Amino acid sequence: MTERFRYRQFPAGNPLANILVVAVGAILIAISFVLGIVAIVALAATLAVMAAIIGVRVWWLNRHMRGSRQHGAGTGAGKASGPTVIEGEFRVVDNRDRGEPGNRT
Repeated sequence: MTERFRYRQFPAGNPLANILVVAVGAILIAISFVLGIVAIVALAATLAVMAAIIGVRVWWLNRHMRGSRQHGAGTGAGKASGPTVIEGEFRVVDNRDRGEPGNRT
């Protein structure tokens, strides 16, 4: 095995080529670093906006539920304990009025 493959280096005979390779490599590393930071900031901003939307939605639902409970519009477990009045009208229907044979007294 030759010396070149043992250290995995491909030395160029031209020093200008070595400087160019180092400069291009440094520029690519810097661009990758900046793009990585931009991607992280974009992800963080997206997560912050989503968290704000969810937070406002939860706050609004809590406020709405609290308002429903105070006004008596809640149902089931949301109501305050106590008597409940259901208002309505009714009419007694007699089977004799409709001519059905099932109720002859």
